[in-house]
Amino acid sequence: MATLGDIGTAAAINILSAFIFFVAFAMLRLQPFNDRVYFPKWYLKGLRGSPTHSGAFVAKFVNLDYKSYLKFFNWMPEALKMPEPELIDHAGLDSAVYLRIYLLGLKIFVPLTLLAWTILVPVNWTNSTLEKDNVIYSDIDKLSISNIPLGSPRFWAHVVMAYMFTFWTCYVLKTEYETIASMRLRFLASEKRRPDQFTVLVRNVPRDPDESISETVEHFFLVNHPDHYLTHQVVYNANKLAKLVKEKKSKQNWLDYYQLKYSRNQSKRPVMKTGFLGLCGQKVDAIEYRTSEIDKLTKEIDAEREYVKNNPKSIMPAAFVSFKTRWGAAVCAQTQQSRDPTMWLTEWAPEPCDVFWQNLPIPYVSLAIRRLIIAVAFFFLTFFFMIPIAFVQSLANIEGIEKTLPFLKFIMESKVIKSFIQGFLPGIALKLFLIFLPTILMMMSKVEGFMSISSLERKSASKYYIFNFVNVFLGSIITGTAFEQLHSFIHQSANDIPKTIGVAIPMKATFFITYIMVDGWAGIAGEILRLKPLIIFHLKNFFLVKTEKDREEAMDPGSLGFNTGEPQIQLYFLLGLVYAVVTPLLLPFILVFFGLAYLVFRHQIINVYNQEYESGAAFWPDVHGRVVSALVISQLLLIGLLSTKEAAQTSPFLIALPVLTIWFHFFCKGRYESAFIRYPLQEAMMKDTLERAREPRLNLKGYLQNTYIHPVFKGDDDEDEAEVIDKWEQESVLVPTKRQSRKSTPLPSKISGNSSPPSLPEVVDEQSEP
Repeated sequence: MATLGDIGTAAAINILSAFIFFVAFAMLRLQPFNDRVYFPKWYLKGLRGSPTHSGAFVAKFVNLDYKSYLKFFNWMPEALKMPEPELIDHAGLDSAVYLRIYLLGLKIFVPLTLLAWTILVPVNWTNSTLEKDNVIYSDIDKLSISNIPLGSPRFWAHVVMAYMFTFWTCYVLKTEYETIASMRLRFLASEKRRPDQFTVLVRNVPRDPDESISETVEHFFLVNHPDHYLTHQVVYNANKLAKLVKEKKSKQNWLDYYQLKYSRNQSKRPVMKTGFLGLCGQKVDAIEYRTSEIDKLTKEIDAEREYVKNNPKSIMPAAFVSFKTRWGAAVCAQTQQSRDPTMWLTEWAPEPCDVFWQNLPIPYVSLAIRRLIIAVAFFFLTFFFMIPIAFVQSLANIEGIEKTLPFLKFIMESKVIKSFIQGFLPGIALKLFLIFLPTILMMMSKVEGFMSISSLERKSASKYYIFNFVNVFLGSIITGTAFEQLHSFIHQSANDIPKTIGVAIPMKATFFITYIMVDGWAGIAGEILRLKPLIIFHLKNFFLVKTEKDREEAMDPGSLGFNTGEPQIQLYFLLGLVYAVVTPLLLPFILVFFGLAYLVFRHQIINVYNQEYESGAAFWPDVHGRVVSALVISQLLLIGLLSTKEAAQTSPFLIALPVLTIWFHFFCKGRYESAFIRYPLQEAMMKDTLERAREPRLNLKGYLQNTYIHPVFKGDDDEDEAEVIDKWEQESVLVPTKRQSRKSTPLPSKISGNSSPPSLPEVVDEQSEP
């Protein structure tokens, strides 16, 4: 059982680690050659120039201004200076609302901590129950509810505090939900024109034996949306082509490396081995070998492109359909299109940079099967991960193991080793076991077939949250209890086992405290250091960079990583709400995490992260729902705990809490959630009207028509994009029909006139013309 001394040792180690990380960051960020690593967002916006381009030679690499080192911690107040409206303009609403999750934690837990330490800590401490019982405990447990005697009237204090904590949490959640819903509507109203505002993703398009998918889509929308339909782009299965293009880019990087190496030392041609990972096989001239590989891949890419263009089977029964107005797109995206509810399925299209092109060709009918398979796989992943969790808990419960395995006792006799193992090792071991989990969960979400990066991250975050709850929270309590109370279980009657489990639940607070310090203190401080991007940037800069464009591509600003960051935050909400009444000692550690994380991530959002997409805070209903679920879990666990404490007079009064909390959740869901999943027609019409007044001659078709083409069919160079847009603005001939239903289509169309979108082969041919 970890003692206050063990917790103190862990705190010292983690505070020292965090301080070292902060000092290292403060020093590294001042060096000119690291400027692109710690301020990449400003470079991407074109608002910062490289300090290595001017000054003395030494000054290009090392900051010689000694005054800057005297105030190297000034990044902390600087991170707090930017007001929220400016932050939204700078980084987007997603980033600003993500930061508000940390503020939500502070708003909830600061009053909870003050109340718990003012009322519950004295109530718990002034008892001697644990001293009389035959269980393993420490001074930390004397601060918890475990130290209250069975049937004591003191449990009324915990019941009253549970009600106060619940009401305060619900009040903060409602206020925040209302605020963010308003922020989202204001953001959408003021947002600049984007292709996804006018575009709908249509899936499960019925195949017609007489017409192509492109013709079927155009005719359907000309008939059913004659006043608003503008253009469309069918979805092609270009996954194989995309893999070839990616492989070519990788080999081109190697060719650039060898050419740069040869330019620096022309006395010797670079060589390489052709075997596995370049470790074995025949030695060949590296430049010639890579050039021949690239030439071969180029021919394969051209052949595959022609195959995709000319093979009807490459066209999937899906399309991106664009409309003349936002109002028309909103009507289409939010209504049923045909009498058969399984056909012509529509949803808002993600913005082009948010589309996960690899999943677009997946047939709609296979999605349900894929998601069932992944659900089963996720269940077994969660179940079998209990094994390493049990191992981690064995590290945190040395005394319990010594009673069962006394021959290991001599190893644990050293006080320093014992403090290190119990106070630091369990947290870091659990962190290491979880390091590959986000990648596995993201792969599962991709197999499920979600169409956008944002939806992939949200679904992966949901899995991560469930995994954390089952394994990190429940698993740690259950396995910890089994190890810790093994001796008591063996020597007591079966009727007393539930009491022992009830007492042991709050005892796991010591393990979670060590985990919070490792992950939430040192881990957050390590995030700002960006050690991995720093190393990768300098390796790329030395081996691959030849131009300023190469140097810009070598930067890795990263993003918030909603799929990993948000579930970790929710774990702290869960721990704080569960242990607020049970073991208030944990709350100050939670507060340090939220305060430190808010400061660090605000700095990163301002200076580093470049978000891949902008969803307009569409993730907030998930955040709200998980905090509410954590609140309900804390109430149910408290009811179960008091039921083992013979608190028959007090525990029934807690039954109303989960009911009221669930009612509160449905109230907020009905009141605010529609702002995150629906686009009001009133707002759409208002925005359309203002745009027509300001830009009456806007060529919307030229703006939209090339935005949802698969990236492998676009020009390789950024400079070609303007030419592509010009070509898209040219009108093309109306697609002739072969079926009778076309006779009901107005001719000419009120929207597209005599025009219709060219097919992809025509687009590719146009782009390939000199």
